[in-house]
Amino acid sequence: MKNPYIAFVSATRDKPVPANFHKFSNTDELLDHPDVDIVLLDQASDQAARAVSMLRAQPAFHFNLIFTRDSKIPLCDGEIPDDPESLIPVFRLWLERMSMFNQGQSPDRFEERVLAWLWTRPATRLEPALNPDTRELYQYPLLEVMAGQEPINAMLWLNLMTEQGWLERGELLDRIRLCNRCSSGRLNYVDVCPDCQALDIAKQPSLHCFTCGHVAPQEHFLKSSLLICPNCMSRLRHIGSDYDRPLENFRCLSCQSFFVDADVEARCLECGEHHEPNELKIREIRPYHLSERGRLRCRQGFSDQSVAEAFGRLNLIAVPTFSTLLNWEIQQARRYKTMQPCSLLLMRMEALEKLSGYSEGLAIVDSLVDRIQEAIRDTDRCTRTREDLLWFLLPHTDRQGMEVLRSRLSELSELYKPQQSDWQTEIRLAGYTLPEDLLTQEDGDLLMARLTGEVS
Repeated sequence: MKNPYIAFVSATRDKPVPANFHKFSNTDELLDHPDVDIVLLDQASDQAARAVSMLRAQPAFHFNLIFTRDSKIPLCDGEIPDDPESLIPVFRLWLERMSMFNQGQSPDRFEERVLAWLWTRPATRLEPALNPDTRELYQYPLLEVMAGQEPINAMLWLNLMTEQGWLERGELLDRIRLCNRCSSGRLNYVDVCPDCQALDIAKQPSLHCFTCGHVAPQEHFLKSSLLICPNCMSRLRHIGSDYDRPLENFRCLSCQSFFVDADVEARCLECGEHHEPNELKIREIRPYHLSERGRLRCRQGFSDQSVAEAFGRLNLIAVPTFSTLLNWEIQQARRYKTMQPCSLLLMRMEALEKLSGYSEGLAIVDSLVDRIQEAIRDTDRCTRTREDLLWFLLPHTDRQGMEVLRSRLSELSELYKPQQSDWQTEIRLAGYTLPEDLLTQEDGDLLMARLTGEVS
């Protein structure tokens, strides 16, 4: 494996660098050296942040390792290590994962570039960054640099990738409201009169005369230091018996109406549209990371003739949906002791990823999927939580029925081996039946984790 070409960028000319480093005075000089593998930016944080953004926007530096003095800079790979030798294993791991991505093919399309970045950096997430200068208030820097001149709708793309199961949402960081017309987050919230929607309102104490029922500002009742109703001229001596203070403490200076609380109106500073707050679009801001299905896709490729597409013929459902169905069956088993049985079966296909290295690998997977389709029923539900783990939820299936399916699937081990290979393969299975195997306080996630441990 080759040694990396390490570029050290520093404006300090007399700063010593290791012999295997190539020193540059600025990042512009790097653009003439597309063979650079690792970039070390010995610069102040603001200068380094601009340099990282500039380099990442260049196709030659989309995926290269870039280290800075500040590990919090977006799109960098961390802080420059004290020991230069520690860069070698990091580079080799990156190079290995890059060669595995999409079966060695270069990422050309936008979604492939984004997924390749996340694939080569397993611990990295697609992080949002607050930018008050933008209309949407938040940006995803990785999407911006990978898109280049290609226009994208970041949130629409992220929702699409999540629905396809390639990305998973992280924790909620913020919740913003956007104009329903132009999707701008630059909104001004103002109090307006609930009757005429005028902006000119004021908090003004008022009094209520019990004699005639007249309500008016407190100043209208003050006559020669006495409280006298301006409508019936009654003298108001005792609060609670002659008068009281109504709840309406606000007055509209346009229509003269009194009210308890003003209405709130959101006014877009971009397009001028007026909204009620419940009419605004709500957007949740979260980080995103590669899902198990996304990692499988990165490893096996993005062409239609892939292992992922082959298993797609089983009409796999999303893992959260599968978990919800399993939890529902467990809740039924706890509540209704005489419920119809239900079984869960886990199938692990060891070293499944090795099949892609053989000419007949896809044919083997196709045969496996065909046999599985013959063995299961239309009412059974399937999902994959890992590239080698296939789950079956079998409603109205007792232990005997589950064991029949288990026996059929175990026979597929004979199919699951290329003729010219010498590595050992095995299909492992673990089963569970409700209500007889039900454990106290065990939910669907714990159950699936326990069965995964049995076949690992």
